[in-house]
Amino acid sequence: MQASVRRLALVPLGAARSGLIRGALLSPAARLLPPSTRTLLSETGEWEKDYKTETRRKVEEWWHPRIMAQWRKDALKESSEKKKFYVLSMFPYPSGRLHMGHVRVYTISDTIGHFQRMRGHQVLNPMGWDAFGLPAENAAIERGLDPEEWTKSNIQSMREQLDSLGLCFNWDREVTTCLPDYYRWTQYLFVKLFEAGLAYQKEAVVNWDPVDQTVLADEQVDENGRSWRSGALVEHKLLTQWFIKTTNYAKPLLDALADLPEWYGVKAMQANWIGECTGCYFDFKLKVNGEDTGETLSAYSSSPESVFGAAYLSILPSHRLLHGSSAVRSALEKSFQPGRDSLTEVTAHNLFTGHEVPLVISHKEAFDAYLDTVIGIPDCSEEDLSVARALNLSWTTVLKSDEDGNQTLINSDEFSGLSREQAFDSITQKAREQKTGGHLTSSKLRDWLISRQRYWGTPIPVVHCGSCGPVAVPEEELPVTLPKLPSLKGKGASPLEEAHDWVNCKCPRCKGPARRETDTMDTFVDSAWYYFRYTDPITQTETAPSNLLFLSRPFERQLADHWLPVDVYIGGKEHAVMHLYYARFLCHFCKDQGLVAHREPFRKLLVQGLIKGQTFKEAESGRYLKREEIDFTDAEPVMRGGGDIDVTWEKMSKSKNNGLDPQDVVQQYGVDTSRLWQLVTKLRGARQLADPPSPSLLKKKELAETKKIWGNKNYAIEEVTSHFTEEFLFNAAISRLMGLTNTLSSATVRVAQHSVEFEEALAALVMMTAPMAPHLASELWAGLCQVENPLSPILQRGGDVLQQVWPTVDPEYLEVPDFVELSVLINNKACGTVTVPLQVSKDSKRVQQLILESPLVQKHLGGRSIKRAILSPGPPSSTSSLTSDVLVFTATKDTNEVDFNTN
Repeated sequence: MQASVRRLALVPLGAARSGLIRGALLSPAARLLPPSTRTLLSETGEWEKDYKTETRRKVEEWWHPRIMAQWRKDALKESSEKKKFYVLSMFPYPSGRLHMGHVRVYTISDTIGHFQRMRGHQVLNPMGWDAFGLPAENAAIERGLDPEEWTKSNIQSMREQLDSLGLCFNWDREVTTCLPDYYRWTQYLFVKLFEAGLAYQKEAVVNWDPVDQTVLADEQVDENGRSWRSGALVEHKLLTQWFIKTTNYAKPLLDALADLPEWYGVKAMQANWIGECTGCYFDFKLKVNGEDTGETLSAYSSSPESVFGAAYLSILPSHRLLHGSSAVRSALEKSFQPGRDSLTEVTAHNLFTGHEVPLVISHKEAFDAYLDTVIGIPDCSEEDLSVARALNLSWTTVLKSDEDGNQTLINSDEFSGLSREQAFDSITQKAREQKTGGHLTSSKLRDWLISRQRYWGTPIPVVHCGSCGPVAVPEEELPVTLPKLPSLKGKGASPLEEAHDWVNCKCPRCKGPARRETDTMDTFVDSAWYYFRYTDPITQTETAPSNLLFLSRPFERQLADHWLPVDVYIGGKEHAVMHLYYARFLCHFCKDQGLVAHREPFRKLLVQGLIKGQTFKEAESGRYLKREEIDFTDAEPVMRGGGDIDVTWEKMSKSKNNGLDPQDVVQQYGVDTSRLWQLVTKLRGARQLADPPSPSLLKKKELAETKKIWGNKNYAIEEVTSHFTEEFLFNAAISRLMGLTNTLSSATVRVAQHSVEFEEALAALVMMTAPMAPHLASELWAGLCQVENPLSPILQRGGDVLQQVWPTVDPEYLEVPDFVELSVLINNKACGTVTVPLQVSKDSKRVQQLILESPLVQKHLGGRSIKRAILSPGPPSSTSSLTSDVLVFTATKDTNEVDFNTN
């Protein structure tokens, strides 16, 4: 979607807003005017007839604090009896400066918030900070700073920038993910996942960023094998890592997409990310010589209904069991023969069927998609059959075919006799109930790796005990806060390893010596639930006396259920897969935990396309360069001091040094809002003429003009309201408002002087402009409300423009007429009207016949014949660009436009 907000000229999206002037967009300092500058009507009662640069400045300066104060005041008074509307912008990382992507998203959410409040809704439009992450830690390492102080300083700077934009957020609900009163609850949710068996630790081959010195999820590695943030070529390491078992929710997450409205292609992206959920994992316990090794292995089958017919388990040569600290590694290495299917002495006990099968190391380098462990079932695969025969393995036949080709199960315990389809459902359901697998997922989806070997992140609330193993920190001991470190090095191992007093602790279970987990969580965990916290941001226990009941919820369910789901979620398309998937997963989990009533967190999604900036990378290392590191003297840029550079266009990002400052854009583009100002000036001037306003003084031609204005007003209200509520087509809304502006601009002074239609149409125009240009519209409304001799009660009801009720279509406009009156133009000259029945008004041949047979057209055609007729839909009083010898009629509402070429 392309949208233009905060101004009525087509300048880059979010670059400016009406009332904001060049060079002043992001400056929090007061903008003082020369003493000679005329002041505003709102301030002095005098109207400035021309909308000059100094007038624009004064409008923004005057209305900016008043609009924000009124928003806060109205938010406190709002009744929960109103229908709620939750508009949410993806919260930013506090890098220190806003960029165009931020402004683009936040001005849209601000526009929607104002619009919905004018429609009578209780609006929640919150803001916060995704404040953990690598940039703060890297800055601390490079500059010797405390990442907490660096982050807080950036938050202060960016909040001032947001305030200078005049954006009306519910700042009383602000959240900051790096504060203990927030990440205490991130840890609480992790503990719930751990207790549910959905958070687990295992050795895994991971993506390692050699520049940022941390693990990356697969989603954070681009198609060229480079880190999403540093641009470095990713390496692979075997590390013990924490995972969240999102694969258990794959099928529910996939199925739930069907109940959501269209998300501009994002639903397809989500579905593609998840994949077809046609199989599942089963859990196996590994043994050597009949002895349990303590190793649990999950293996995938695309035919879970045939699991009783398994002949073997197969792993890849790259599997962690062959390369890590597994208890079965030596046994596997003895049997491994590269390039061949290797039968090992390790066996796998299926916790669902109770059967035991041998473990085979496959000759393959890869299985389907991302699988590294599969179940070999000869009844379902010719390849599996071939492997089993070659290795002289035994298995049980479990499928029986009848004459029609239908298959039923045999030798499958209580599932024998079921069709394959019935058995698929029954077996997977029972496996889920027994917690031995059975969750439908795809072969391409992997669990969420959340471990990060960094300091500046949410500590994982687990201690490792020699006796008890990994133990979750009890809820009453949360949060596990980050210790202060004298310095950060960022050299691979987690910096928390150096905090010995913090690391060494007692086991919560046996009270013996233990060590805290030193990995921190991926920041996507923090952002997977922040939309919940906004509904109840003050739930905390810091000041609660010890004898009070412990608060064990991250938010009050009643408040979350009131506000959720988010009505419109706005953000960049780059988050349409990872963040959105994780947020949906956590909402599904919270529903199952009884924390909320809603399974899906977001109803409508409004994604903005990626904004790209020119990017410079060192050719050899792929490191992103700052502009000051580059020599632009010659035609081709090179590194200062020598070195080739790759120049590309990539998504704007602080880490890529290619961001565009909104202030720079505003310095290049102006805003064209003078026409609206001139319309208010026109009405004020007309009402100051000698004759007091009286609609009875209007002549027939002027009455026709007022009818045209009335029709255009209602059409604009109908269209703009639809654009604001359905597809959020703000450019289309602006276009329609400009159409109404043109109609009013062409109206005669007498119509402005004596008609209520002109007055009410102008009032509606200003009100509909207000969500997108609140500063300008506020001053225009003040000018309208103080017009002399007002005819409409709309201008007499008081309050600023943003406190007005959104205009609605007049009931008469919605009535379907029996007949339609058509204005007829011949050779570009109006010659009268013809009335035709509504039911034939869109039949071009019938319309042509009725017009040609009318006395009016017979009189004016003068015997000329028609060369062509074009029937096309048209809004009220629309006109074509006319040429000689053309007959045109223009339709009122629900009719059409026809061009007749004549000889």
